[in-house]
Amino acid sequence: MNEDTEPSLTVAVVGSGASGCYLAQSLVQKIRDIDITIIERLPTPYGLIRYGVAPDHQGTKTPVRQFEKMFQNGSVRFLGNIEVGRDLSLDELREMFDVVVLATGMTGDRRLAVPGHDLRRVYGAGQVTRWLNEHPDAVDFEPHFGEQVAIVGNGNVAIDILRLLIKKSDSYDRTDFAHDIRKTIEQQGITQITIVGRSRAADAKFHSHMIRELAGFDHVRYETDPAALVGDTDIAAASVKLEALRELGVPPLGTESVTVRFLFGWVPECVHGVDSVEFVDFVAADGSGCRLRVDADSVVTAIGFEERDGATLRRSEFEDTTSDLAQGFLGAGLFCVGWFRNGPQGGIPEARKDAKMVATSIEKMVIDGMVSTGRAGFDALPISILAKGTNYHGWSLIDRHETGAADGGLVRRKIRDLETLIQVARSEVPPESRS
Repeated sequence: MNEDTEPSLTVAVVGSGASGCYLAQSLVQKIRDIDITIIERLPTPYGLIRYGVAPDHQGTKTPVRQFEKMFQNGSVRFLGNIEVGRDLSLDELREMFDVVVLATGMTGDRRLAVPGHDLRRVYGAGQVTRWLNEHPDAVDFEPHFGEQVAIVGNGNVAIDILRLLIKKSDSYDRTDFAHDIRKTIEQQGITQITIVGRSRAADAKFHSHMIRELAGFDHVRYETDPAALVGDTDIAAASVKLEALRELGVPPLGTESVTVRFLFGWVPECVHGVDSVEFVDFVAADGSGCRLRVDADSVVTAIGFEERDGATLRRSEFEDTTSDLAQGFLGAGLFCVGWFRNGPQGGIPEARKDAKMVATSIEKMVIDGMVSTGRAGFDALPISILAKGTNYHGWSLIDRHETGAADGGLVRRKIRDLETLIQVARSEVPPESRS
């Protein structure tokens, strides 16, 4: 934008995950005179980067480094422990800021639409992932998997959960996978995991590198119907995927302690059990009418995400004729980005691309005079909100506490309890507030 004509712009981004942070980063690069506040319901930033990425995939969390620089240099504020829609209404926020961007994502588990989906020991993958990553929402949750686990779905999230359930406890150096959670998994005594998807093997949603990561486990026996791994395909990614499945080795006889079965082309029909899960019936996806029964003590459903129960901001409320979701536009000065815009699909690279697109859309509307400016932004927030909220300095204190408490080869020992997170965030008066 031209420096002489550029208006001052105040922006509130609701949600501090990858999409929200990338959006703020892009806006700072595009618009010189801008003031951005990222508002987050938790005292900790980074959303699914912190609480969704598998704890043994630390490399996937590297975008946090550039977001840290963004917060540290003062170009973007962080306001944590504030839930828009509960502590502050969306209408109130829109009165205070020129632009409001919704980046809260979709973290609720899509439910199995079959009888028995609500039996005890049927767990959503998101629920399990939050437990594995020590999310405050999962502080009172502890799954009981039993000896036989059925995982429904064959995307990357399903493979993450599979890997974390079979990986040996002593293989987690340089991760943030808590010792007690690992111990809980080991004590379950899992002997068999059956992972079932409706797609053919060549069309499965997981990436081939996720399967190759399973090949190094010498205590796991993998079983896949050879017929599922044959067939011609001219799609390179599909060929690589099939080859990765073929390369899954078989440990020496008598050394295996866990059996993993991959089943492709099956759709869940019913989850059976008197009180908790006992077995699951599937029907062939090809319409042949063939049926399959899988014994299971628990079921993990990894079939996608939707708006979480209790969400105060819901995408469905904005799906009307006045919105333009293709451009991330919801209404006057109101935009959305990431999963809130296009549904729960794609990972961090897709979030970055989407954020750039929406930032460009916002910039163009500002240039064209379609966004009114002059609102005070952060300075208009009530004292009560600022008193309840936590800032980036508070997150730095949490970060320092967690990394300092790490032991046994871990890089971080997360604080799980929400109140403790808030207490640590407020354990030291920020330097800029001292008299």
